[in-house]
Amino acid sequence: MREITSQIMKVCKSRAITTIIIGHVTKEGNIAGPRVLEHMVDTVLYLEGERYFSYRILRGVKNRFGSTNEIGMFEMVNEGMTEILNPSDVLISEREDNPAGSCIVSSMEGTRPILVELQALTTQSVYQIPKRTANGIDYNRVALLIAVLEKKVGLMLGNQDVYLNVVGGIRLNEPAIDLGIILVTASSYKNVPIPKDMVIMGEVGLTGEVRRINLIEKRLKEAEKLGFKTCIIPESNKKLLKENYKLDIIGVGNINEAMKKVGIK
Repeated sequence: MREITSQIMKVCKSRAITTIIIGHVTKEGNIAGPRVLEHMVDTVLYLEGERYFSYRILRGVKNRFGSTNEIGMFEMVNEGMTEILNPSDVLISEREDNPAGSCIVSSMEGTRPILVELQALTTQSVYQIPKRTANGIDYNRVALLIAVLEKKVGLMLGNQDVYLNVVGGIRLNEPAIDLGIILVTASSYKNVPIPKDMVIMGEVGLTGEVRRINLIEKRLKEAEKLGFKTCIIPESNKKLLKENYKLDIIGVGNINEAMKKVGIK
């Protein structure tokens, strides 16, 4: 495999040809076979998708000549995979009612802002140790934020199973969705819905403070473009805003302030 790849790369680089080598992944999601192949090539792309969703995400995990933070989103139709030009609109298009335990968060995929629906469900646990399940979000981050919610807000979640889900099968990895996780969990526990026209963004620290996030202008423009009315953002970001938006922008310094602004506390 090493020798064949080396010969392919030699031909491609001498003649300026782009070649795609297709392989499969293991159950853990890693490239199957020798890892040397991953080190030899210039770019590694993962085509991700859930079995029960029609969406596919093309994600760069290695790129010698550019950023790996960009994604491409596609939908599998009869004609094949077609590009989704506005992923935000697709990911929140089915959100018609306004139940408790649902909110919209803003995530950056490279330089591209995406608005995604985040859902939470808290139920009385029947287990000795309550379950914590996260689909599309890092499990350890969820456990940490639940601990912050218990300590700083006083919500007793020690006897509650907590389930979190990112709608659409997409994975979110950045800390700007922390405040959304906090509020949507509290919304489900208190059975108080978060306003449907609101977007939530902000990183949460261990002391319950809401910390500044990057690329706030792009996130706000995406929310404005999709017709949202209100944005909850870190107070430190609000102080630095220079442009005017057709949004009611609310700055918060900690999670208790955020819960009051949303109407949960």
